[in-house]
Amino acid sequence: MENKINQIQLQNFITESGALYPILHLSYQVFGPSLNTAPIVLVNHALTGNSNVIGEQGWWNDLIGESKTIDTNKYTVLAFNVPGNGYDGFGIENYQDFNARDIARIFNQGIKALQISQLYAIIGGSVGGGIAWEMAALEPKITQHLIPIATDWKSTDWLIANCFLQEQILANSSKPIEDARIHAMLCYRTPESFSSKFQRTTNEELAVFNIESWLAHHGNKLQKRFQLSAYKMMNQLLKTIDITRGRDSFATVAATIEANIHIIGIDSDLFFTANENRGTYEELKKYKENVSYQEIVSIHGHDAFLIEYQQLHNLLAPIF
Repeated sequence: MENKINQIQLQNFITESGALYPILHLSYQVFGPSLNTAPIVLVNHALTGNSNVIGEQGWWNDLIGESKTIDTNKYTVLAFNVPGNGYDGFGIENYQDFNARDIARIFNQGIKALQISQLYAIIGGSVGGGIAWEMAALEPKITQHLIPIATDWKSTDWLIANCFLQEQILANSSKPIEDARIHAMLCYRTPESFSSKFQRTTNEELAVFNIESWLAHHGNKLQKRFQLSAYKMMNQLLKTIDITRGRDSFATVAATIEANIHIIGIDSDLFFTANENRGTYEELKKYKENVSYQEIVSIHGHDAFLIEYQQLHNLLAPIF
């Protein structure tokens, strides 16, 4: 069953930067069996996503649902909204108060509020996967399976640089959401993906290249459904993934995580590169046996985790 948006109120939450939020609204949706009647899979959404993972406007309908890879006849699917993503009607203007670990702390508090003793899996792509890493580092026993897709335990210099440019566009453009989205699409996809899709064709009616009209369409589409404050918030979180900040080395922190870790990279990802993912796997396997690395092969880059559903199904089916 698809569930409506529910609310948890967290009280007196203090961010790592020291900002106090007397009341923080954490909203969520539940799909499949009622909570605590079946194994629970937490799905963390990406930058422009939300808790509506399946159903009308569901962004992961191809992967989750009845008789699908994550079968809602067998598993309860739980999805939180990142506070400030705007989907639940609540915005956060002071986005720089927060980092990815703060959101992980909020999600972990939500799990406790829902009286969930342990999750079967935490799965997330991009920034959602980074938050999953942070959750497991904070609570090493929280889940049986940790499945970070197209992400890593830290934001690299390249990723931080792109987030910095996004922030400049969001702060200074006369059409901030549209222009930031157009730039972001150049990182989410690859030159090969664009070439295969457009082949330098033109839109005769508009007298522009089809790649230009496609990018403009994506910018306009996001502007209609996304708030500027939400974009700034999610961009800030993408920039601040780092399970080692203020702690020991990656080896020391990651060694405490008890979950089976299933890293899924994308060979053409320009954001969270396959090379970084392989490096994480090679480091992990020095002291953890229950870790694996698999790769989606695609010309489509970072967005392949939202495109290559058959490959993703094949990689995830043994877990689910």
